[in-house]
Amino acid sequence: MNGDINIIFNMKKDKLKEGLIQVYTGNGKGKTTAALGLALRAIGHDLRVIIIQFMKGSKNYGEVKAINKYLPQIKIEQFGLTTFVNKNNPSKEDTELAQKGLKRARRAILSQLYDLVILDEINVAMDFNLISLEDVLELIEDKPPKVELVLTGRYVPEEIIEKADLVSEVKEIKHWFTEGVDTRKGIEY
Repeated sequence: MNGDINIIFNMKKDKLKEGLIQVYTGNGKGKTTAALGLALRAIGHDLRVIIIQFMKGSKNYGEVKAINKYLPQIKIEQFGLTTFVNKNNPSKEDTELAQKGLKRARRAILSQLYDLVILDEINVAMDFNLISLEDVLELIEDKPPKVELVLTGRYVPEEIIEKADLVSEVKEIKHWFTEGVDTRKGIEY
């Protein structure tokens, strides 16, 4: 019984003195990869991590497979279809899934069960009008002080940049897509 109490105590114990807001944006490759690297670093120090992916629904992503197989300390949840979202005409299901993802993000952040919450591709979900900027700003405002929050994706709104403590822009200088190289398993997904 004492072991159970220690486990519960350790799970709820705040591990960060201060949780900040990070943004990874830009037109270059590597935003999700940077957030995944941060998640790996965090679990190395016994931080509790959840990754909520917007606009992604395929279990074929390498990070989903690796986390589910090798990293049970990281929780990953997807709120998207397996197909790309049509920016000019998103399906009702695309919007509904993004809204569910936002509600899940709110619950995860406010529960304080996680030290690090990564909202992967949330910036794109806002740009595609699947979720509102106002709802994301409210989520940021309501974030408890000891929860680290990461937002990834292109097209980050200026209002999010103003609220963030760190903004890193991944700039594309050269990409093999322009030379006709297709997406590669284990590298792009």
